[in-house]
Amino acid sequence: MPRPVRPLLLVCGFVALLVGAVGIVVPLLPTTPFVLLAAACFLRSSPRVHRLLLAHPVLGSPLRDFLGGRGLPRRTKAVAVALLWTSVLASALLVVRGVAPRALLVGVAAAVTLYLLRLPSAAETSPAPQDPA
Repeated sequence: MPRPVRPLLLVCGFVALLVGAVGIVVPLLPTTPFVLLAAACFLRSSPRVHRLLLAHPVLGSPLRDFLGGRGLPRRTKAVAVALLWTSVLASALLVVRGVAPRALLVGVAAAVTLYLLRLPSAAETSPAPQDPA
């Protein structure tokens, strides 16, 4: 990859990661696509930062599962779909005016729901068994 592109990809990766982090607390801003974009940018610009992202205690495990083709845990899918539809319906009823924008909002939510449901279901991570002694 040409040298001038790497710093640009690194900056784009950090911006995407920042937007994804904001998406954790802002209901209508998605987290996953921005974290995936950040991972792709870091993979091509800084293998060290990419490894750090994959090793992150919160983002690393789901990111590794997704990139490894293992999908998302069922509980994560259920929570994502529930939050998606709660925020979309609230927006459609309380914020968005007009039939066309509401239909677009519901259509996008339906497409995202189908995408999430079609992903493979990863095994739930469970804590290690406790020693009864």
